[in-house]
Amino acid sequence: MSEQNQGQQVDWEAIRRQAGPYPLDAYHFVREGLSYTADTVFGEHDAMSEFDRHVTGQELCLGLKNYAVHQWGMMAPVVLDCWGIHNSSDFGRIVFAMIDAGLMSRRPDDCIEDFDGVFDFREVFSDDELAAHIGECNAS
Repeated sequence: MSEQNQGQQVDWEAIRRQAGPYPLDAYHFVREGLSYTADTVFGEHDAMSEFDRHVTGQELCLGLKNYAVHQWGMMAPVVLDCWGIHNSSDFGRIVFAMIDAGLMSRRPDDCIEDFDGVFDFREVFSDDELAAHIGECNAS
């Protein structure tokens, strides 16, 4: 999945009607998290085209988890929960609504089911997991 059409007028209410009533901050988080994930997978200063910087649904879910921890540390699961994001399928609904609106692109073999069951939020956002990731961030 790669970003496109960043300068276009966006009908966020239509997107929210399609995906669910996630707050606008959740959609912006997913868009920013896509860039974060692509940079993590392919490198920040790589000259690859957007199409070549495609990430899978699974990669994006893991990247969004890491981006949330990077942004909010131990508060990551609280923020996501407040936004109504409780599992990786929620990420998929947001992503595919933005794909349908032309804000992200997909490859023919991408499907919303790629986001189902990628990880258990309780496990990846457990206190032990969060502390381990935060320790890694502080060490670099």
